[in-house]
Amino acid sequence: MTSERQHPRDRGIDRAPTHRQPTEPPWSDLELRVPNDRSRESLISFVECVLVELTHADVGAEYRSSNVWGVKRTQYIAAETTGQLFRKRHYDERLGWHEQTLSRQDVREELINRLARPTSLATNQSHSHPVEEPDTFQVKPTWQLRTGRRTSKR
Repeated sequence: MTSERQHPRDRGIDRAPTHRQPTEPPWSDLELRVPNDRSRESLISFVECVLVELTHADVGAEYRSSNVWGVKRTQYIAAETTGQLFRKRHYDERLGWHEQTLSRQDVREELINRLARPTSLATNQSHSHPVEEPDTFQVKPTWQLRTGRRTSKR
């Protein structure tokens, strides 16, 4: 039995659970340009989020840099489900693809160091026509990443 005081308060409550579908996947905003103004602690947190997503979703991360010699891409993809090994694919327009397996710690350190660079490799001033685009780092579905041809283990 409800009293008059309780009834109006309960009237606006929807007792059925609401199941919302996210409009975008949680990894969709994991993107960064180099250089950036993030603190080292912020970069560490960002990289940890990336590594978690690489382990738990069908995604990879790509660091992309352009220079007068062309585009260079470095891609990171989880190599197994425990998140302790990752495949690193590197592409250079002059040399093609190269792939190696790295530990989580090595990938973590490499990403933190790359993302903390004070300048973009793309804006190298050693040539008369430097590239103006900054380096970019982005998490994207694995089907959007290119696969490597040559493989080597570290």
